[in-house]
Amino acid sequence: MKEAKDLQRDLEQGKKLKKRYQIDNVLIKATISLQTKLIEITEEEALRLLLEKGTTGREGFFCLVSDRDMDPREARSKYRSKDVVEKLFSSMKSDIGIRPIRTWTDDAVDSVLLICSLARAMTSVTRFLCEPASSTATKFITDAMQKLTLTVVRRKDGERRFVLSNFTPPRTRPS
Repeated sequence: MKEAKDLQRDLEQGKKLKKRYQIDNVLIKATISLQTKLIEITEEEALRLLLEKGTTGREGFFCLVSDRDMDPREARSKYRSKDVVEKLFSSMKSDIGIRPIRTWTDDAVDSVLLICSLARAMTSVTRFLCEPASSTATKFITDAMQKLTLTVVRRKDGERRFVLSNFTPPRTRPS
């Protein structure tokens, strides 16, 4: 309801459409026309329509159970924060290409996690420093860094120079 009201207000005020309603591709010319039903019906009718059409039968609730005695807000916060960790591991599996850890020693597990953390740090730094990479998917960044090479050149006076090579700038979204 809030999204429809915000969109209706923007349409009435002649504001430009938000980014999520636009197509960001130079090869495509899109003309989008939006019209809400809010000008034709009352708010009560809109709510009834939302309940009718928006209810799929899959709505519900779940019970969060813990063996620790904690405040419900703290339990919910901890539960939600685990989603961040799961997405990080999912990204490490799909984007970075980590395979299942087939060892059980603490040192081996720590080593794999260190390598993955370094890979995540490199993609984050690339995303921060490279202009087109700021909105580029992690997979494209890791593909661009597949053959990244660091060469250390040592001069006779003891000074070292670092040269990065074999770096393909990450591509943005496919056009």
